[in-house]
Amino acid sequence: MGARVVNKFFLLSVVLLALGWHGCVPLAQQTGGSAAGSVGAANVNTPVRFEDYTYDANVKTVQCYVKSGHPEEVLNPPVIPLSQEQPIVLEFDQLNAPQQRFLVKFIYCNADWTEARITQSQFMQDFNEFYITDITPSFNTKVKYYHYRFVLPPVKLSGNYLMVVTDQSGRSVISRRILVYEQRVSVGARAVLPMGVKERLAYQQIDFEIRYNQYPLVNPSQEVKVALRQNNRWDNAIQNLKPLYVRDAQRKLEFTYFNYENSFPGLNEYRFFDTRSMRSLGANVATANREAVPEEILLQPDQNRAREAFGSQIDINGKYLIGNREYGNGALNGDYNWVTFTLAVPQPAPGNVYLYGELADWQLKKELQMSYNAATQQYTGRALLKQGYYNYDYAVQTSAIPDETYLEGSYNLTENQYDIIVYYRPPGARTDLIIGYQTLNYNGR
Repeated sequence: MGARVVNKFFLLSVVLLALGWHGCVPLAQQTGGSAAGSVGAANVNTPVRFEDYTYDANVKTVQCYVKSGHPEEVLNPPVIPLSQEQPIVLEFDQLNAPQQRFLVKFIYCNADWTEARITQSQFMQDFNEFYITDITPSFNTKVKYYHYRFVLPPVKLSGNYLMVVTDQSGRSVISRRILVYEQRVSVGARAVLPMGVKERLAYQQIDFEIRYNQYPLVNPSQEVKVALRQNNRWDNAIQNLKPLYVRDAQRKLEFTYFNYENSFPGLNEYRFFDTRSMRSLGANVATANREAVPEEILLQPDQNRAREAFGSQIDINGKYLIGNREYGNGALNGDYNWVTFTLAVPQPAPGNVYLYGELADWQLKKELQMSYNAATQQYTGRALLKQGYYNYDYAVQTSAIPDETYLEGSYNLTENQYDIIVYYRPPGARTDLIIGYQTLNYNGR
């Protein structure tokens, strides 16, 4: 009798493990790791990258934003005050797969996006594992998918957070950077023209100062670090800026440089197209094959804009909005289309050309590389994209940093959104807190 009970228990344990029922086992144990917070060390096949990254080719349309109730809330960057009145939301789709049990974990990071050596209880209010339970299948779409939605829990500390999503086998699926700030200091910023003649036409400079009247800073010239971003991007962010002048009597730090340390190429307003309607052709859509599965969308041909005069237009700074004009709920009713891009240029660029923007996670992705046809003098490429309104541009790989100016040009007149992130490590602390945050609209329309 006892042997039969043991055998039944053994068989039941095997079945539960095969189904991936981990119960309350910590993520580090599920994936074979031991270090708290070291998800990457626990995941040999897919080490965590401390950046915005999608590891699974079947995971599409990853959006991480602050919930505000506004129709265009997905354009909000994942940056919130420590009070956290409005939460951060993560949404994504998974194609070609059954419903999954995804697990979310957070890693607290230093200003340089390396893992901070503090315990999870110091920055999380709850146990640092959260299952995604808001799961809905797509409805009335040719391409079937599951839509996942997760509301981030509250945290204890300001600073950099890396959110990591893993599947039920422990493999990394998504990582996203999140900022939580306190307004301990005041940041004053202004848009100025760079000093050089050529730079005045193509670059945008942000001068700023930090006042710390109500918050004592010890050794601010070394312990205060600042990151400056354009359109909430990390790929071209200027990091680890140190104050040029420390006015201790006035409790003020000045960041006014003369060698373009705080300057960005203004770039151009982004190209765009609209696939939100299934019954008519949207903006910059040339043809649509509605019979294909997925539907085939061909965009109007693009041209090299580097030598064209600047044209002012309203854009969404390289981001995208999901939508379906016929059914309304783009998250669940939006279908996936093969979108084909063409770029007419008389000769190939000096490096590989890629589709670029938030649709590419601001990365040079192999699947978004364009191919050149010398006979037609055109680059062509395509991407599997959910119905929506998209901004994009073209980037050339000439170095480690993508060159967006070669095919797009760069103008001081371009509208761009900048934000300033102020980090500070108090004496004896092992973490970099975010003690100030400020945004600035350059050439706001």
